[in-house]
Amino acid sequence: MSLCVVVGFGAAGAATARMLAEKGYLVRVVTRSGRSPEPGIEHVALDATDSRQLIEASQGAAAIYGCAAPPYHRWAAEWPPLASSLCAAAEATGAVLVMLGNLYGYGPVDGPLTEDLPLVATGPKGRVRAAVWEQARDLHEQGRIRAVEVRASDFFGPGVTDGGHLAARVMPRLLRGKPVSALGDPDAPHSWTYLPDVAGALVEVAGEERAWGRAWHVPTAPALSARQMVDRLAAQAGTGPVAVRRLSPAVLGIASVFSPLIRELKEIRYQFDRPFVVDSSAYEAEFAVRATSVDEQVKATVDWWRDRS
Repeated sequence: MSLCVVVGFGAAGAATARMLAEKGYLVRVVTRSGRSPEPGIEHVALDATDSRQLIEASQGAAAIYGCAAPPYHRWAAEWPPLASSLCAAAEATGAVLVMLGNLYGYGPVDGPLTEDLPLVATGPKGRVRAAVWEQARDLHEQGRIRAVEVRASDFFGPGVTDGGHLAARVMPRLLRGKPVSALGDPDAPHSWTYLPDVAGALVEVAGEERAWGRAWHVPTAPALSARQMVDRLAAQAGTGPVAVRRLSPAVLGIASVFSPLIRELKEIRYQFDRPFVVDSSAYEAEFAVRATSVDEQVKATVDWWRDRS
């Protein structure tokens, strides 16, 4: 069985590691703190920015999955060493580097987002995400590594908690029939990428040589506004209708004083103040993973949150 190394065990890393284990791969998860082993998954505690340690942990791996991310407010300082270490490990071991990316690098765009758009974001988080991929792509083009990036919109679904815009700030209140708050225009079309589809795409492209050397958008269901998604979730939960209120600038300003996450969201507010629609047709034309139906996404998400309560 092939060894796969998954760096990071947040929502996406955990989903990817478990999917790989279910498919029969040997899985080694790398995190700073480590954790107890689970079926098919070995957990190793080390600092993934230390390339020597990461290279040692990745010996014999067929693929390295870059699913870790620094705390939101420390991206500019901590992403570059992490990305460099991932690339060094891929080069030293010959493993395919599969990077989980996002859509920040494009910056504000009029119309659907496609992978051929230039990475012209000017904000610090958008620029660092663009630079992470550009470094890996350049090394791929030099023949030093084999790399691919899979880009997702806002995560949604079982396992998504504090960082999700349809997660910890919404689901507990929704399940009690209470009003929820939305960042930006709650009626603007928005693409929500389902977490199991993220894992499915990451796993699939690792074994598809024709995928390497470029970025792909995770298969994502047609865009729905925050209000439409809340309506569907509340209907599934039997607690609707639930009011959806736009967070006012004043409230966001006060919250940003106490929350680094809210403070950092200012850079990407455009994603919620206007339509933000992902086109994943390029991926769907080449590979097998498809977006899970919204009905199935909603049911699984409500069930998962209910089980937690």
